[in-house]
Amino acid sequence: MPLRLEPSFGQRLAEAERTLYGGWICSGSPVAAEIMAGAGLDWLLIDMEHAPNGLESVLAQLHAVSGYPSAPVVRVPAGETVIIKQVLDLGAQNILVPMVSTADQAREIVAMTQYPPAGIRGVGSALARSGRWNRVEGYLQNGADHVSVFVQIETAEGIVNAAEIAAVEGIDGVFLGPSDLAASMGLIGQQTHPDVVASVTTAFTAITESGKPAGVNAFDPTAARDYVDAGASWVLVGADVALLARGSEKLAADFIGTDSTPVNTHGKER
Repeated sequence: MPLRLEPSFGQRLAEAERTLYGGWICSGSPVAAEIMAGAGLDWLLIDMEHAPNGLESVLAQLHAVSGYPSAPVVRVPAGETVIIKQVLDLGAQNILVPMVSTADQAREIVAMTQYPPAGIRGVGSALARSGRWNRVEGYLQNGADHVSVFVQIETAEGIVNAAEIAAVEGIDGVFLGPSDLAASMGLIGQQTHPDVVASVTTAFTAITESGKPAGVNAFDPTAARDYVDAGASWVLVGADVALLARGSEKLAADFIGTDSTPVNTHGKER
């Protein structure tokens, strides 16, 4: 029976009339992924770079979010042919590749996501979830139409090359990572430093002038809104592990207090 795949996140971005807001799934938990998917966010980032995720856990999370309208994007740990092939074969329709600083890197990544003769992706759709085991008609011929490829600029070199990276055919959008960018600028831990913010917004202009959507990671609400005003069309505004950490800290502070201001079970200082 022929099946139809959902539109890719790149298609959603191209048709969106507002900024699309996302949540980062770093726990590696399909339960957390499903909770995030049911929250009403536009998209979700399933992270393989800085989270305890392998192929099996990514597959479980793709299954967990598949019944919800939030679009899953998988960030692979590196722009490597085998990794990208395996993640696409899992059925990921949207991938984000970190640490891309040149147009040549971007072109190589695009080739990894497309079947020959356009690219070098290994052919195994009959065995894989990507084409639903040969149930998606014409998947081999039209595979690129079902996949969105995003790259992440995280270095000062990448900022300089932002326009060229965005202009690469097959790149559906460019995402900015202020934390690693700050580190590359000698400002580690200062992702809201004025120089870092200026570099990000400069890249926004170059990316959008190339006709591609610019995105960014910004957990601080004020920074997120400022980046939207500066041209970001897709923004990560929180992560499962950060929400759990801050929420559990608040519980402890509310019911136990700090070392200097303990509270009793009635919530009053003692």
